[in-house]
Amino acid sequence: MAATPNERLHALDAVRGFALLAGIVFHATVSFLPTPAGTPLWIVTDSHPSLTLAVLFRVLHTFRMTTFFLIAGFFAHMSFHRRGLRGFIADRAKRIVAPLVAGWPIIFALIVVVTIWAAVSMAHGRPLPPPPKYPGFPTFPLTHLWFLYVLLWLYAATLALRAAVVRLDANGRLRAVLDRAVKALATSPAGLLALAAPTAAVLWLTPHWLPWAGVPTPDSSLVPNPPASIAYFSAFAFGWLVHRQTDILAAWRRQGAANLTLGLGFLMAVFAVSGLAPALQPPSNPAALAIAAIASPLAAWSLTFGLIGVALRYLDGFSPARRYIADASYWLYLIHIPLVMALQVMVAPLDWPWPVKFVAILAVAFPLMFASYQLLVRHSFIGAILNGPRESPSSAKRRAAKPASAAPQSVQP
Repeated sequence: MAATPNERLHALDAVRGFALLAGIVFHATVSFLPTPAGTPLWIVTDSHPSLTLAVLFRVLHTFRMTTFFLIAGFFAHMSFHRRGLRGFIADRAKRIVAPLVAGWPIIFALIVVVTIWAAVSMAHGRPLPPPPKYPGFPTFPLTHLWFLYVLLWLYAATLALRAAVVRLDANGRLRAVLDRAVKALATSPAGLLALAAPTAAVLWLTPHWLPWAGVPTPDSSLVPNPPASIAYFSAFAFGWLVHRQTDILAAWRRQGAANLTLGLGFLMAVFAVSGLAPALQPPSNPAALAIAAIASPLAAWSLTFGLIGVALRYLDGFSPARRYIADASYWLYLIHIPLVMALQVMVAPLDWPWPVKFVAILAVAFPLMFASYQLLVRHSFIGAILNGPRESPSSAKRRAAKPASAAPQSVQP
């Protein structure tokens, strides 16, 4: 069964927005992580650490970026065929390059200010340690905006590969074989193993890889690290190829609950061999390290397929509230780190239970960020850059109410 236009837009847009908002919650947990042997894991260390939030940290880190990049690849393929090569490049320059280039200096300056405040607060009147020495190129503090930078690498690599395939596969036979392989990978348990294998291999071969930390975040270098490159290019490229056969979404819809269950099982395997609390040393048992390396990407792919499937089942229609949140999520993710860090600094020394502090951080941060979106972004040129021209709610409802025509089973690469 082919996916309907509503399923291909509204449900997947909701999943992408969820992945971005989950990133905000993820960063809000970091100050509460138990510190191994007193070693700080974040700029702010709360006075009430939480093992529960350490588990939430690991769960969110397992799937959120795999989910984001798969959806990004899906929508990139859609945009490429709507706009053509030049239009696609121009659109990506506006929506990805412009926020990265214009936003990074402002965000980084704010992070530096909050970092100094945090250092003074954490020092408790003691002399501050000397600032770390900057290692130099290619090291670069991309901060949480690394995902925009990595997207540029993924666009370039995917377009180059596509051009090579189109040139070498004039009769389309290779692409037909590829389509059959993608469908098999997307809809069978054996496919999950094949999709997870490249990331599992590179994680296992990475020296001093820490299972509790998942895929190493490529936020401090202009050259993405190998595990992140493999994991996120795999997800992006797979999303690109899935859009060639949108009937795959119908299979994910049917298998949503099963995939979520599989993902939770693989997560339990990771926790079983690596523990619940953060650890700064890899498991001493090679078998435990191998299990974690295999189970971690299996959990990422299973949870991603499961979340998409559940969204396709329950969020396939137009909702003004969901659309608003999805539109706002990009802006919220871009600006959230300095605000969340500042709130972490404020509550860190307070003698409050960690649930109260954590909820307070989110309860203050989200309304402020949504207010900034509504007042400064939604009806301004910034909103047009981030999300494109806004469709009126009445137009969106009329379009969603039209009879759904069957989506094509496949489209050209």
